[in-house]
Parts: sequence; C-alpha cells; structure tokens
Amino acid sequence: MWAWSGRLCDIVALAMKSTIASSVALLLASAAWAASSIAVDESRSPLRPWIERYTLDHATLEHAYRVEGGKNRAEHFRAFLREWQERLRSLPFETLTGDGRIDYVLFENLIEHELGSLDLQDQRRAEMAPLLPIAGEVAALEEAQEAMKPLDAAQTAAELDRWAKLVNSMRKTMEAGLTAAASSAHPAPPVSKTVAFRASGAAGRMRDSLKQWFSFYNGYDPLFTWWVSEPYQALDQSLKDYAGFLREKVAGAADEHAIIGDPIGRAALLAELKYEMIPYTPEELIDIGNRELAWCEAEMKRASRELGYGDNWHQALEHVKTLHVEPGKQPELIRQLALEAVDFLDRHDLVTIPPLARESWRMRMMSPEAQLVNPFFLGGEDIIVAFPTNTMTEEAKRMSMRGNNIHFARATVFHELIPGHELQGFLADRYRSYRQAFATPFFVEGWALYWEMLFWDLDFQKSPENRIGMLFWRMHRCARIIFSLSFHLGKMTPQQCIDFLVDRVGHERDNATAEVRRSFAGDYSPLYQCAYLLGGMQLMSLHRDFVDAGKMKNREFHDRILREGPIPVEMIRADMSGQMPRRNFQTAWRFYNPK
Repeated sequence: MWAWSGRLCDIVALAMKSTIASSVALLLASAAWAASSIAVDESRSPLRPWIERYTLDHATLEHAYRVEGGKNRAEHFRAFLREWQERLRSLPFETLTGDGRIDYVLFENLIEHELGSLDLQDQRRAEMAPLLPIAGEVAALEEAQEAMKPLDAAQTAAELDRWAKLVNSMRKTMEAGLTAAASSAHPAPPVSKTVAFRASGAAGRMRDSLKQWFSFYNGYDPLFTWWVSEPYQALDQSLKDYAGFLREKVAGAADEHAIIGDPIGRAALLAELKYEMIPYTPEELIDIGNRELAWCEAEMKRASRELGYGDNWHQALEHVKTLHVEPGKQPELIRQLALEAVDFLDRHDLVTIPPLARESWRMRMMSPEAQLVNPFFLGGEDIIVAFPTNTMTEEAKRMSMRGNNIHFARATVFHELIPGHELQGFLADRYRSYRQAFATPFFVEGWALYWEMLFWDLDFQKSPENRIGMLFWRMHRCARIIFSLSFHLGKMTPQQCIDFLVDRVGHERDNATAEVRRSFAGDYSPLYQCAYLLGGMQLMSLHRDFVDAGKMKNREFHDRILREGPIPVEMIRADMSGQMPRRNFQTAWRFYNPK
C-alpha cells in the first residue's frame, strides 16, 4: 500500500514537471510567435461569446424561415432581435471597458438597424401590394410547406387556378389603363416606374420560389402531380407574362440590360448614415464629393500639361488609355504590378505582411457576362481580371482594353491584393473575427482606397501617366459619392449618372453603363459606393492624428487597425485614442479635412 502510494507520488510529480515544462515551452513559443508578428488573437471582450451566438442563431433563422415576405419569417426575426436587444440592455454597461464597450455599441447599433430594415421591407412591400395582390397568399402556401404541414392537392389546385386568373385580370386591367392614359389629353398619373420595376423583380422571384415548392411534391406525391401540375404551369406562365409586362410596359425597361434602380429617399439615407456612423447629411457628402473632384481635376491638368496637352486633361487621359498590353498579356502585367506594390510596402516599412498572405493569393479571369456588371477587376484572396475575350464585339474589346490599361491597373492592383483586400481579409479572419458581424464598406472599401491615397502621398507614382491613372480612380470615387446619393435623393436618373461618369471622369461609355448598373442592381447597400472615398478619408484622418503627429510609426499604426476587425472607423478611433464610447452613443466625428 505504501509502496504504491510512493509510486503514485512519483507519477504525479513527473506529470507536474511535464506540465510545467509544457507550459514554459508554450509560453516561449508564444513569445517567439508574437515576435514574428503573427501572434494569435488574444482579444478578451466579454461580449464575444454573445456576438458569436447571435451570429449563429441569426444564420439558423435565415435557414429555417426563407420565404420572402412570409409572416413567419417577419415574426420570428422581430422576436429574435427584440430578445437580443433586451439581453444586451440588461448588461451593466458602465462596468465594460475596452473591447467590451466598443462591442456593446456595435452590437446595439446592429440590432437597431436590423429592426429598422424589417420596417423598411414592410413599407416597400406595401408599395408593391396593389401590383401583387397574391403575394401574401403565395407566401403562406410556401410557409405551410416549410412547416411540413399536410397539403390538400385538390384545394391547392383550385387556389393556383384562381391566382392565375387574378394575375391575368390584373395585367389586362393595367394594359387598358395604359392605353386610355396614352390617348387622353389629361392622363392619370402612371404607376411609379421604380415600384413597377421592383414588383417585376418580386414576381420573378415568386416564380422561382414556386418552382422549388412545386418540385418538393411533384412526382413524389402522385395525387399532387395529378391535381396541381396544370394549374401550376398556368400560374407560372401568368407570372412570367406579368413580370415582363411590368418591366417593359410600366417601368419602361424593354431592353433586358436597361437600368431603372430603386431610390430609397432622404429619410432612409439618413438612417443608413446613422448606422454607418457617418455624421453628415447626404447633401454635405455630395458637397464633399464635388470639392474633392475639383482637386482631382486641378491635379489632372498639372499632369496633362507635363505631357504636352495643356489643360485638356481629357485628351491626356485618352493618351493614357491607349497604353495597354496586347491580348493575352494582362495576367503577366497584373502579377508584376502586385509584386511592385509589395516591394514598395517593404521598402517603406508600412505594414506587416504575414508570409502566408504573401503567397496565397491567386488570379482568375472574368467572364464576358460578369464584365457587363463590373468592367474592371475585382479582388480579395483571388484577383479577378477583366480583359477582352474572343466572344466580345470589336468595340467591346477595345473599350475593355482601354478601361484596363497599364496605368489604371497600376493604380488599383494593390487596392485588390496587398495591402488592400487580400491582406485585409487574411487578417480579419484571424483577429477579432467575431466582429465580421459588424462589417461596413466604410472600412472594407475605405481601407483599400486609403492605400491609394497614402501611396499618392508617398510618391508611388513615377510619371505623369502614373498620376493620371491614380487620379482617374480618385475622380471615380468622388463621382460615386455624387451620383449614387443624387440618385437615391431622386435628383439624378441612371442615364444622367452614366453621362456624368463619361463627361466628368472620362469613362468609356460601356464601362460607365456597367458601373451604374452595378451600383443600382440592388446587390449593394445604398451607401456602398460612397464608402470607398469617405472611408479612405476617415483612415487618412486617423493617420494624421497618430502617424503624422508622431504617436506611432506606419507599421504599428496599420497593424493595429487590421487587428480591430472590419468595423466603423469611428470605433477604431475610439479604441486607439482610449476615448471609450458612452451608453446611447451618437456618431459625432467630423473627419473631413479638405486639401
């Protein structure tokens, strides 16, 4: 007994020594790792597990309640958001410090915005309701299938038949109204083109969701197929015809590539600006865009004079557009420009680039179809290169080469790769990754644009052609502020936006059209196009406060920012300055500092 007890003590002692040795080794390894600038994320926000749980539960609700406009979806999301709002408000805010207080403000801001978005969606559906009288009933049908409730095939067939007749009747009534209005000296006000265009898209999505609903039962339930097949086909055709009628005859978009858009109005813009922590009105931001555009034009004239074109910078820009590589050579150019930017960063000791980030990005080519929406390259861990293909028309090929010339590409390859989106995304996945729930384009796009501005200040440009390439993109970002906000305020049409890009920035017309189509297709938030330059300005303001003021070196400054996560820049500023936000935070940072 005693012998075994002594042996047990020896085993415990050895285990303790081993544990201590392992702990010491781990500490030494951690210190070495930290010294190599690739330390693990050690943030300790008390709200981190809350935010991670919220993100998971939100994704689960998205999966469980998919029916657009469905009553169940709206009710569950409102209840979910209000429950989290109450949980958050129960926390003792005053005891939080550092990351915890910033995360509280971000979390509260997100939930308020989500609730506001649900209200806005309800409002927009109410505007479409007179044009889509069956929308609620169709959503209820789909939600019944989603809830796995039994279905009466004969009754469902009768419902689908009634809906098809109602849609056909609706279309005929509207056609008669349009004919009467066209022949009348005092026509009645037409249905809003934007609402008709929105309803056309909703009718198309209704067809898609009904197809999934039908496929769930068809062939698996013989009685369903026998009763429902014909009425479903009739309803699908009715919705197809009606969606085309709304788009072509009411919204006036007979061309499938026509741009209509859906302006959200000033009140909604102000709500979005509050959420993004931008304390300016839309009108003030348009004024900022115009002031910055004027600075760019003055710099363009300087470069133009150096090239012998006098103040006719449009002519100098036309010269730069001809300086493109031949077909097949664009990938080689992009690779060279990416390596040149990394070398510039290293020589100026601007930011830490982990070895894996240096070597992990890849390149692929953009399809002709994708170039109709985005005529330039895109980036991240892959850079997606736009350049002509053999299937394009001769005119489209030339516009693509001119719009992706050497000097335009040199000004933005690093925006997409390193130190832009590739480096940004790499570190966002490794530091405070839970904060991706609060991602904002004012940081995501602002970070990449900021480097265009900083590279300019550090004389990355070597020639007048280089400067014109960089200025073209700066003007493009100014124009995005002006035309996107003006559109959402109802002050510019899509065609006026296209003309503005051609006349004031010097875009190829096809490229300008693609840019406007991309801006108003509904895939981006209404402030997304503003976020590039405004977010860049926010980060430049921080740079003045910390680097120019001598408080930090460039590398420390940029590394610190990248480890904060893709959050509003005002919250990064609060953390770096030690000025923690208070409860009921209201954005107030007037960051614009004109040249």
